[in-house]
Amino acid sequence: MLSAIKQSQWLLAIAALLFVGQAFSHGMSEAEKQAIIDGGNLRYIWIGATHMLSGYDHLAFVFGIIFFLTKFREIVKYITAFTIGHSITLIIATFNAVQVNYFLVDAVIALSVCYIAFHNLDGFKKWLNIKAPNMMAMIFGLGLIHGLGLSTRLQQLPLSEDNLLMNIISFNVGIEIGQISALTIMLILIAAFRKSHLFKSFSKAANTFLIIAGGYLFLMQMHGYEHVTNAGEFVSNTEPAQQEKDFNAAQQSDWKDIITIRIPARSDKEYKLHLDKGATFEYLWYTSGTELFFDLHGEPKGDTSGYFKTFKKATSSHDRGGLTTIFAGTHGWYWKNNTQSPVDITLKTKGEYQRPDSDKVMQQAEPLATPSPTTHDSIDSL
Repeated sequence: MLSAIKQSQWLLAIAALLFVGQAFSHGMSEAEKQAIIDGGNLRYIWIGATHMLSGYDHLAFVFGIIFFLTKFREIVKYITAFTIGHSITLIIATFNAVQVNYFLVDAVIALSVCYIAFHNLDGFKKWLNIKAPNMMAMIFGLGLIHGLGLSTRLQQLPLSEDNLLMNIISFNVGIEIGQISALTIMLILIAAFRKSHLFKSFSKAANTFLIIAGGYLFLMQMHGYEHVTNAGEFVSNTEPAQQEKDFNAAQQSDWKDIITIRIPARSDKEYKLHLDKGATFEYLWYTSGTELFFDLHGEPKGDTSGYFKTFKKATSSHDRGGLTTIFAGTHGWYWKNNTQSPVDITLKTKGEYQRPDSDKVMQQAEPLATPSPTTHDSIDSL
């Protein structure tokens, strides 16, 4: 008896762990972003696996699918339907740069957790007095939505244009590795506990918990969506307002040069300044809101090895700062646009530099965009 109770407590704790932590389940850390920027396809596999293992809404859905399945053939059938579903949208949506607000996608995914638990409790028959929808069709359809959530998050990272499909496939392979690993542990634990006479009570408690947790996640995702769409209504302190004020003040500053750069869809560009050693300059650049991967870096004068020094690298819709050079040479930005639409960048600079395109600026509306060299391995090595 005591042994069975302890087993029940352990399984409930494991189920709870699926929902403990951050409320927004698909977020990738800056360390993960940096890793996927610097690595190749093997790194995409690793990021995919770790992302699935930390994606507790996906794991909760899989947990609900297998909860009452006892035959290996049935488990394979339903998990395969889910895998095919999320693989289709992950690959197609990412390859075609189809993006949906990730808070809304995650809200629907949270509801899918509620659905699978409600089905496990036989809620359609008990409380709605209707026949439950076809389980296979629903799992496949909900898998499509889960894949859209994975794709939306993956597209927030810089992806290689030349190896885009392999990057996506590698990430998906990692997702499946993570899913299989988690599934194996779930099956072992459930199979061991299924023999207990407390399993029926535990199953009711666990699935009720999934419904409550899924509902909580849904509300959290919708709250996040409200923050994104109505950001001005949620300013709770002066810091964000002060940051916006400082940014606006920087836009009005006495800049030496104001330059417009257009980056075509699914493309990249660089812009460089010539500076002597010890020279300083300040800068501000911004888009209309579209986030771009950027790399602020320098290349020593006369170097033919392809070496460059990165000073700042991130994904953002704007950046401002300054730099005192440690060597003479070219210094500037690399931008990567992963969206389906061209993006315009406004770049403002001042300081001790020379513009390589200064003669062209007076003649062209878009004077400064130059193709990025193949030696820029922070992207080309992907």
